[in-house]
Amino acid sequence: MAGCGGSGGTTGSTGAPAGSSPAAVSGKVADGYLVNATVFMDKNGNYQPDAGEPTATTDPNGNYILTVDPADVGQYPIVAMAVQGVTIDKDTNQTVANSYILSMPAGAVSGTVSSNFISPMSTEIHELMATGKYSMQQAMDLMSAQLGLPAGTNMLADYMANSGSATGQTMHTAAQNMANLMGSQMGQVMMTSGSGTSVDVNRYRGMMGAIFSNLSSVKGTGAGSQTAMTTLMGSMTSTLGSMPVGAPFRNMSASFRGMMGGSTSGGTMMGSGTGGTTGSTSGGTMMGSGTGTTGTASGMGGQMK
Repeated sequence: MAGCGGSGGTTGSTGAPAGSSPAAVSGKVADGYLVNATVFMDKNGNYQPDAGEPTATTDPNGNYILTVDPADVGQYPIVAMAVQGVTIDKDTNQTVANSYILSMPAGAVSGTVSSNFISPMSTEIHELMATGKYSMQQAMDLMSAQLGLPAGTNMLADYMANSGSATGQTMHTAAQNMANLMGSQMGQVMMTSGSGTSVDVNRYRGMMGAIFSNLSSVKGTGAGSQTAMTTLMGSMTSTLGSMPVGAPFRNMSASFRGMMGGSTSGGTMMGSGTGGTTGSTSGGTMMGSGTGTTGTASGMGGQMK
């Protein structure tokens, strides 16, 4: 992920077409606030900055500003890259040990000043919505239920700014653990070749599905959560490593089994039971036994065609 930085400062150099009035998309990036993270509008859904995509770098307080075409606001997701050895996590004031990728769903992106908060929470909501099964509100409800938070909690809110509340503290701790889990799998998700580094979207979404399904077990700071995280890291490394690299994009909704009242058990990640609103999972593997549908990832964060 080295060399993925933007134009420096907080404002990107690409965005609105010549002759049009640009719009600003701004906000913060966090698990704790992240400094020197690369932020961009992901117009082709490949989770990496490409020529012509508005790009910026977060400032010493985790802020970013993207200059974009007004017509693009709300049409494409915003992605942030925390880069190993470059991006600083203000929770520790140290550079992150492993790179990882965060995002927020296109439908949440607005031109309201500083309203676009990118975090592990927004990332999971983006991935839930990308299955094609959930609205933004449904995805937020699923996340709040997994974390045991009150119904109606805004899972896209800046939990760092709300750190004095029990809800903010729960979200922050869970986000820290999620970022650690994501960073532990970048060797499986980031593919390096002679032409550079790319993100394997199927593996990335398989990882996010595993994290979601186990979120209630890895949300805390106690010994139980840390043990669950260690187990989950090992299982994800094994299962993601067995997925073909560069396979055609497929609907990864099978990775999000056990939602809407489902559960996981048996010491494995995703189970082999059926999904749906009341399904349960037990005794299977990370990806379950269902198969995805073949398609392509494009626009709107790789929504299935």
